[in-house]
Amino acid sequence: MTDTKHASSTPATPEPQSSYEKGLSTRREVLGDKWVDRSLARRTEFNTEFQELITRYAWDEIWGRPGLSRQMRRVMVLSVTMSLGRWEEFELHVRAALQATDGTGLSVEELKEVLLQNAIYAGVPASNTAFNLAQDILNKLQG
Repeated sequence: MTDTKHASSTPATPEPQSSYEKGLSTRREVLGDKWVDRSLARRTEFNTEFQELITRYAWDEIWGRPGLSRQMRRVMVLSVTMSLGRWEEFELHVRAALQATDGTGLSVEELKEVLLQNAIYAGVPASNTAFNLAQDILNKLQG
């Protein structure tokens, strides 16, 4: 009979990260710790399951896929949020794209090109709003 108290000293294999943990890591990389911490601090009994869902699904299952670069995903999010008029998400992702320090962000010139391209497909009114919001963010970041 083997004495389980004195099992071999083989180091334990670390448990794989859960989808939530991987998603949270990606979310922090893309949006920054400050934003994610603030978002998590606003969790309630009512919205906790939703926060967990988007962290697992959007930030691990979608943003974690290998098929597109993170920069391409940023451009897509900016384009879609601009097209749909989801300005709170648009502003969040503009700020994150401009502040990214890992090479996956966008330069001011690249951001301008994304907004110009979308003026044709999303419409001039959406582009007008997007340029105004982006300019406000640029002023805050530069000032």
